[in-house]
Amino acid sequence: MLHWSYPADEVQALLPDGLTVETFDGAAWVGLVPFHMEVDIPFAPALPRVLHFPETNVRSYVYGPSGEPGVYFWSLEASSLPAVVTARATYQVPYFWASMSIDRMGGAGGSVGRGELTAGDRVRYESQRRWPKPKGARSVVDVEVGERIAESDVSAFDNFLTARWALYGSAWGYRSYATMFHEPWPLYRAEVHSWSDELVAAAGFTPPTGEPVVHFSPRVNVRAGWPGRA
Repeated sequence: MLHWSYPADEVQALLPDGLTVETFDGAAWVGLVPFHMEVDIPFAPALPRVLHFPETNVRSYVYGPSGEPGVYFWSLEASSLPAVVTARATYQVPYFWASMSIDRMGGAGGSVGRGELTAGDRVRYESQRRWPKPKGARSVVDVEVGERIAESDVSAFDNFLTARWALYGSAWGYRSYATMFHEPWPLYRAEVHSWSDELVAAAGFTPPTGEPVVHFSPRVNVRAGWPGRA
């Protein structure tokens, strides 16, 4: 999870009516979050290429009309076209079809499995948008996993950037709200070795500059509530 601070008015200007940017110490924060998604559907056959895929989202944090906090997404890249079409139709969130890859490299050399990452290992995320426009928007992030942050050391700022259990969507004049159910993220420190991103700018923001605030998490199980009107 990479985050950069932005002026609150710049983020507010890009939000749909009815949503208000949430700030921390007066600043808004925009996140670039690449990860691996595995969707489990009860009684459905195993479809790894369709239901297991890389994803990258551009997000910030907002209040809805009722004052409930949540995440607002400007874009969610995914390598599974069926997932893109389904999510656009149900959650009113802007999924984009992309060519994506995740490479996991052990600190001592060689590749490692997704559940085997430890401090010193590196993960490289690459994405290039296929559809819809702006076609070709790219993002490359190379991070090194650090030590786990003890629960007692997780700060209010760490929680602000990561502890979110709801999302807002907006499409065709309809604003939706859905609750997410999951345990708190197991958070690790991380260091960015390199990054190059066009997705944040493609969402309408000034391109990010400077070193981001970085967190890493190995995995968490999430259950998504059905979206309703916000």
